[in-house]
Amino acid sequence: MTLIGWLQIVVFFGLLLALTKPMGIFMHRVFEGEPTFLTPVMRPIEKLIYRLCGVREDDDMPWTRYTVAMLFFSIVTLLLTYAILRWQAYLPLNPMRLGSDKAPGWGTAMTPDLAFNTAASFTTNTNWQAYSGENTMSYFSQMVALASHNFFSAAAGIAIAIAFVRGLARKSATGVGNFWVDLTRATLYVLLPLCIVIALVYVQQGMPQNFHAYHTAQTVEGSAQIIPGGPVASQEAIKMLGTNGGGIFNANSSHPFENPTPLTNFIQMLTIFLIGGGIVYTFGIAVGNVRQGWAIFAAMSALFLLGVAVCYWQEAKGNPIINAVATGGNMEGKEARFGIASSTLFATITTDASCGAVNSMHDSYTPLGGLVPMANILTGEVIFGGVGAGLYGMLMYAILAVFIAGLMVGRTPEYLGKKVEAFEVKMAMLACLILVADVLGFTALSCVTHVPHPATYWNTVSGTPPSVNALASANTNNSGPHGFSEILYTFDSATGNNGSAFAGISVNTPYWNLTIGIAMLIGRFLMIIPLLAIAGSMAKKKRVPVSSGTFPTDNALFAGLLVGVVIIVGALSYFPAVALGPVVEHFLMLGGKTF
Repeated sequence: MTLIGWLQIVVFFGLLLALTKPMGIFMHRVFEGEPTFLTPVMRPIEKLIYRLCGVREDDDMPWTRYTVAMLFFSIVTLLLTYAILRWQAYLPLNPMRLGSDKAPGWGTAMTPDLAFNTAASFTTNTNWQAYSGENTMSYFSQMVALASHNFFSAAAGIAIAIAFVRGLARKSATGVGNFWVDLTRATLYVLLPLCIVIALVYVQQGMPQNFHAYHTAQTVEGSAQIIPGGPVASQEAIKMLGTNGGGIFNANSSHPFENPTPLTNFIQMLTIFLIGGGIVYTFGIAVGNVRQGWAIFAAMSALFLLGVAVCYWQEAKGNPIINAVATGGNMEGKEARFGIASSTLFATITTDASCGAVNSMHDSYTPLGGLVPMANILTGEVIFGGVGAGLYGMLMYAILAVFIAGLMVGRTPEYLGKKVEAFEVKMAMLACLILVADVLGFTALSCVTHVPHPATYWNTVSGTPPSVNALASANTNNSGPHGFSEILYTFDSATGNNGSAFAGISVNTPYWNLTIGIAMLIGRFLMIIPLLAIAGSMAKKKRVPVSSGTFPTDNALFAGLLVGVVIIVGALSYFPAVALGPVVEHFLMLGGKTF
């Protein structure tokens, strides 16, 4: 560990803190329909969209209609993305003819199971990629199917968070807002303007933005090397701002075209947390007490700083077996341009948020260093989290925290002046248990099952069915506890809608594509539905007057309780699985055994 490394972390957090309030104020004005500096430009476009789509701006939806609208939108966009991926060989902007029999030898086609996995991935804001982007996706697919979905899924997440906040802020109300209005405003006023500015900065820093065919260059050894291009800057901007994480290139943000300079690396990290931090302040304004927002922010910050400190410490310490000969920390799987401090900061940020972009390979981290990104996702992505998802996930834990506090003092729990009753606690616990069952259930199944796909699965390039081995469950690249960690991390990432991977597991087979796709859909939508039910229930309630027995939820004590609930719920749910993976691997490493 170095002073420069710690300064990077301090500067990052300082800038995040400085941007949180103005970002939060701006988003509150947007979703309340108040004028902003963008109103003269965006308002006419917004009204035109409502007119064309038949949306009534003043239509206040109950939580059930809001949920149905969100699900309908997600299903339609999922099917649209699936169709584009399957038919990309016949669509424009495909200079390398990817997906067709005229593609170069390294080009691959989208099989039905891979197309389903990818469509589910981008619909759920997971952006899990079981393919190499530069070898599989045409420019049309990258922009129309994937980059557009980066906007849609991020805007939907913001909309859900705003609806949840309204449920807590309103009293004696039947509605939680209008999904179509929230979706439109999130896209037009928040995501699109920021992405235009960020993309231009990326282009200035050397990031490609073109539609050229790939170039062939001669290396100094005399062999040929294919250099891909594409609309990188535009997708990279929303990839980070919308906490999507899916890159154009297989190496993601360690690729020099996706992350060319230390400045772009820092901007990418900052934009991952920008909306997640700002919307917490939006929550404070909406409920009429900004201290409530800062209490949530403090809990998120404590968990973030704890994670990055442990991860940086472990990676700087390195593997004792190797460092017995050479010191300097664990640089395996890390980009030399960024080093250990920036890599571990990036890894912590991208797994605190449901982003999944990586500038280093988490599979190459030390056992406890790799445990940090795994544990971050296991919390339910509530440490700033995805755009919107972090806030509504943390508010779920806040409801559980006040319930526990109520049990301690022997009175009905209250949050923001409303009684938290059996229905809200049941829905919060249901959301938690769905995530746990999804992660552990699929992990257990994948550890013991090798299920072949039906013989209808065919190789779309050669027209022949693959071998039985190709249809079976993929093998991990490592044995023992590290191999188990690879499987656990896979479904942890899918359920948490993160999208990063330990990268030591080959998942592009029917079994993995289908199970991971299902896990992503469960992790996204079966968590959202109970939380929207809570929002609808809380919106109908009247406020109760504050009394001497009311547990305050806007101070350091509550922030500490909230951190404790997040850690305890995670520990009780996942500790046995984590103990079989990174924990036991750590002790075996100290004993001189690696995997």
